[in-house]
Amino acid sequence: MTEDPRPEGRTRDGRDGEPAQVVSISRDSILPQPPLTPLLDTIATPEDLRRLPDAKLKQLADEVRAETIDAVSQTGGHLGAGLGVVELTVALHHVFDTPRDVLIWDVGHQTYPHKILTGRRDRIRTLRQPGGLSGFTKREESPYDPFGAAHSSTSISAALGFAAARDLDGRDNAVVAVIGDGSMSAGMAYEAMNNAGARDERLIVVLNDNDMSIAPPTGAMSAYLARLVSSRTFMQLRDIGKQITRRLPKFMEVGAKRAEEFARGLAMGGTLFEEMGFYYVGPIDGHNLDHLLPVLRNVRDAKEGPILVHVVTRKGKGYAPAEAAADKYHGVGRFDVVTGKQDKPKANAPSYTKVFANALVDEAGRDDKILGITAAMPSGTGLDIFGEAFPHRMFDVGIAEQHAVTFSAGLAADGYKPFCAIYSTFLQRGFDQVAHDVALQSLPVRFAIDRAGFVGADGATHAGSYDLAFLGCLPNMVVMAPADEAELVHMVATAASIDDRPSAFRFPRGEGVGVELPSRGEVLEIGKGRILREGDKVAILSLGTRLSAALEAAERLEAQGLSTTVADARFMKPLDRDLVRRLALGHRVLITVEEGAVGGFGSHVLHFLAEEGLLDGGLRVRALTMPDQFLDHGDPEKTHAAIGIDASGIVRRAFEALGRAEVEGEPARLA
Repeated sequence: MTEDPRPEGRTRDGRDGEPAQVVSISRDSILPQPPLTPLLDTIATPEDLRRLPDAKLKQLADEVRAETIDAVSQTGGHLGAGLGVVELTVALHHVFDTPRDVLIWDVGHQTYPHKILTGRRDRIRTLRQPGGLSGFTKREESPYDPFGAAHSSTSISAALGFAAARDLDGRDNAVVAVIGDGSMSAGMAYEAMNNAGARDERLIVVLNDNDMSIAPPTGAMSAYLARLVSSRTFMQLRDIGKQITRRLPKFMEVGAKRAEEFARGLAMGGTLFEEMGFYYVGPIDGHNLDHLLPVLRNVRDAKEGPILVHVVTRKGKGYAPAEAAADKYHGVGRFDVVTGKQDKPKANAPSYTKVFANALVDEAGRDDKILGITAAMPSGTGLDIFGEAFPHRMFDVGIAEQHAVTFSAGLAADGYKPFCAIYSTFLQRGFDQVAHDVALQSLPVRFAIDRAGFVGADGATHAGSYDLAFLGCLPNMVVMAPADEAELVHMVATAASIDDRPSAFRFPRGEGVGVELPSRGEVLEIGKGRILREGDKVAILSLGTRLSAALEAAERLEAQGLSTTVADARFMKPLDRDLVRRLALGHRVLITVEEGAVGGFGSHVLHFLAEEGLLDGGLRVRALTMPDQFLDHGDPEKTHAAIGIDASGIVRRAFEALGRAEVEGEPARLA
């Protein structure tokens, strides 16, 4: 039976004995329907929004939701999180005087509605496209983005910095941080709250509870209590009570304070936040503007702080396919608005992520000491596949990379074989733990580093540019990079076999090159590369998936009379010194190629050549890396070409090293 591709709700069940009636589905029935006179067309900035009466805001929210769905259907991106905060976004910009009042969004992937309302609606269909809007907040993009972010749990720290700067300058603007419940699993959020509570800075934190559901809103009573305890009258009474209790003996002052917090905790929850020094308000329904607006006005006008407002929202709100999806359409490609079906190009080869996951499952089937650890990215890293096969051997520690690393170190210290799978950009957050808790103790944690190199639409914040540089400087570390998906299988097996020190292997986003996969990974000799083709004029030494570009460059160089060797280093550390020495002594030009920042593989090769005196005989060396700058989002292949790490870039650098220009179709003549 073929599955009906239409969204849930496509039929209405008939009564017993009656056939089900088909309900027609159209684009207009899926998108929230604006009235005949759109409000959104009148909103150029939040200043226009603030002139609207409260009664019009629900209509505006519906129009913003429809605009967000339509835009992301054309560009792809993060959809579910933004749909969940539409009403909250409208309410915040209506109540607060942005950008004078500072509004900071944690992570930033939920800010598409914010961008629509802050003067960027005319560019919203350029999201994540080359030259277009960023998928996250970006300071250079708008004054309404006071702090750029794409990693989680930074908002409260940044907001506290803005609040302290405001107080030093004697200003009176509000500072608001909006943080999701998932981001509250990271220690940095609590470090910031601890500091904010101790400083007693006037600061508002909006906790957007859209997944963990820390506490459900309890309808009218919850909304009434939130309005009550956030009101000026209640806060003034609370201040009077504080002044009175300060005159009491110490034990009575402490008891009175605890009694007040306990009473509010019984009615509303939030005891944890109160203990950290925050005044807790909530939970309230984050989709009900009648509940949101009075509470936000109350906390805006409060003269004390910090205050935490707990709102409960629904990820994917207002779009049935997103609400029904397991991940609430967290990240999507282009999609059909009516069916919700995403436009995913047909894969020519399995993704590196899936190859890693299947190889790890295979190894774990033979070794019950192998474990999988992820920091809130089970599907992104492929460990959901591992978890299905070995549910008791997979650990998702939440958005807590530092903890993930040291947790893995503890497992390794007690005899297990943890594979800690983290995106390159997120592993940066755990560097101290990698250095101190893993490398220093030479513990055999295996780091599976996904999204290495350029990542396309997510841009600079998510680029895996730096792992080679920051891992390569650590003693005791084995660092590998597969040239293709078959090599990745071998490196999973190799990492599983390394029991005396930490190891890491990095691989890019997207699909492999289409090579045949081995039935089982073989353990590679540590620190040994391989030569794929022999020549005697130019040597190209590649690390990682730039090998295909190196082989193509070699063909083009051969066609112009330059005999070319191509080698796959496999390991950055330990470096195959014999291989590098052989290439240096047997060729006029040596070119290293990697998809990583300055300071990585090429730097290690150059350091070795200098130490060995191999640069003294006229060897011409060029190190091709990602440039020393942050690269915006764009098409990966075009970016590789622009920065010169594609085949054309390698050929060009070879001729530059020889002091000649490339002449298409004419054999080269060596000087």
